[in-house]
Amino acid sequence: MNARCVSSTSSGRPGAWEAAGVRPPPALRSRSTASGVRGGPRPRPAPPHVTRSGMVSPPPGAAAVAAARACVRVGLAPRPLMGSQGGVGPPGNGGPGEGESGETRKLQEEGRAARGKRRKGKGKAGAGQGGKGSGAEGKPEPPQGKEETGLGAEAGPSAGLGKAGERGGSVEEGARRLVRGDEGSAGARKEAKGRDEGKKEEWRVRTGRREDARPARAQGRGGQAWGRLAGTRAAMATAAEEKAAAAAAREPACRPAAGPALLRLPEELLLLIFSYLDMQALGRLAQVCRWLRRFTSCDLLWRRIARASLNSGFTRLGTDLMASVPVKERVKVSQNWRLGRCREGILLKWRCSQMPWMQLEGDSLYISQANFILAYQFRPDGASLNRRPLGVFAGHDEDVCHFVLANSHIISAGGDGKIGIHKIHSTFTVKYSAHEQEVNCVDCKGGIIVSGSRDRTAKVWPLASGRLGQCLHTIQTEDRVWSIAISPLLSGQLMTHLGSDFPPGAGVLDVMYESPSTLLSCGYDTYVRYWDLRASARKCVMEWEEPHDSTLYCLQTDGNHLLATGSSYYGVVRLWDRRQRACLHAFPLTSTPLSSPVYCLRFTTRHLYAALSYNLHVLDFQNP
Repeated sequence: MNARCVSSTSSGRPGAWEAAGVRPPPALRSRSTASGVRGGPRPRPAPPHVTRSGMVSPPPGAAAVAAARACVRVGLAPRPLMGSQGGVGPPGNGGPGEGESGETRKLQEEGRAARGKRRKGKGKAGAGQGGKGSGAEGKPEPPQGKEETGLGAEAGPSAGLGKAGERGGSVEEGARRLVRGDEGSAGARKEAKGRDEGKKEEWRVRTGRREDARPARAQGRGGQAWGRLAGTRAAMATAAEEKAAAAAAREPACRPAAGPALLRLPEELLLLIFSYLDMQALGRLAQVCRWLRRFTSCDLLWRRIARASLNSGFTRLGTDLMASVPVKERVKVSQNWRLGRCREGILLKWRCSQMPWMQLEGDSLYISQANFILAYQFRPDGASLNRRPLGVFAGHDEDVCHFVLANSHIISAGGDGKIGIHKIHSTFTVKYSAHEQEVNCVDCKGGIIVSGSRDRTAKVWPLASGRLGQCLHTIQTEDRVWSIAISPLLSGQLMTHLGSDFPPGAGVLDVMYESPSTLLSCGYDTYVRYWDLRASARKCVMEWEEPHDSTLYCLQTDGNHLLATGSSYYGVVRLWDRRQRACLHAFPLTSTPLSSPVYCLRFTTRHLYAALSYNLHVLDFQNP
């Protein structure tokens, strides 16, 4: 018995004989003249003495998939092949045909199982279409379906369908026709299935809803699916690395293990050494490493520098008025005050000319407009206000001349000669007659109210709710009272007269205490004077003259080195360093047609607010 190997390939690739370099025998070189048409007659069953081995899938990545390889056993007296319907066909070289036998059915089932395994294996032939019969001679044709880029899909095996009941041909050729016919039918079915899957896959890709599939689950999509999965994993790994780096940056830096011996000293000793450095040296140390940057940001190192800076939140006695803000940040902003770097803006405007007065408390601003007092809330930046007021306090028949905040109350003095008392967080309001003429000034400390009027008197009143409106004491003066302040000693009596050599009309328009024995004053004579009652009450300790010979309506101090004054012409705000005689900086807030005095000014460590006749200005030193 002779044994021959029959090979069927797709896309015109050489079979086993061509790969081995051997010319196949004439019986195997003959081709079937039947055309493989989808839906045509069923392939001829193989005779009982013809067997096919299981088909082996080629390795992944091959350009074409081999259709089948079969080993044929040839008998001396072969039986004829049967027709497509199991009837007896015309005799040929292969002998007469019979009906489909059990061995043939078994071989077909094995072939179908092998083809199913090949279709499921590693997603190699899912996207392309199945092969077609080539025509009269049954030659394999290349796949007609478009292969999608990156899908790793190969063309399905194609083989022609032999015509049913074809005459002539040897046993080997009959067996080959049987194999090709079976494969052609399978190729036609696979062609339709591959076309459907290709359309579905194209739709998924276009709509962006393609699911990430594993190679065993997705046919022909393995390459792209794995590529996308790998990219996703790489992105996840990169995101995890960035998150870990951010977490490491947030963690406090450890002291470097190696480096100069200075860095290995105890922290207490390092604090003592670094406390002798100035601001520039500490800034350079902070650029060496993260540990030094954290270490040099300690408030203890910057406290001495802050006390020597302008408006850093420290008083002359060393009291920290803004303990919640890091000292280093305050020192940075204080350099803008020293250099005069700021940004100007307008917070509020009025339609008619006013003589406003204002006070600050936390994140709220209280300002008088005509006979009302309005409360506004600052926005987080501190350089703007919420336009809708938090509250409106009324009660006077004429303009509000002055008011203060004390013990959750607003104590106001009006041009109608009355004093008004308002609770900030309620609607409680009390108004009583205090003087015969307008009340120019008022102050309140420790439950005591002191008011001054044009009637040349100053009066003392209790703040207790049961005794409101009862005058405790009246102080007669020689002239109109324009400003008043209560000493921190809370004596309730006239202590002394300041100065004795003032010319006529040199009235004091604003006065404020820094300590029980020191205070500041300014007024019509264009001077700012600093008084120390321990030295003398007749002569000031230091004075600063307004360069343009303008009346000074108001002043404000940080309790240490900074002074701010408001002039009567062009709305000029001046900054002074009390360690110097000359003015540091001047900021004119109005021009000639709208020249206005600065009636009141207040500032924090970051902003300065100035109230003029028509608007409320802000100077932002934090973001110049």
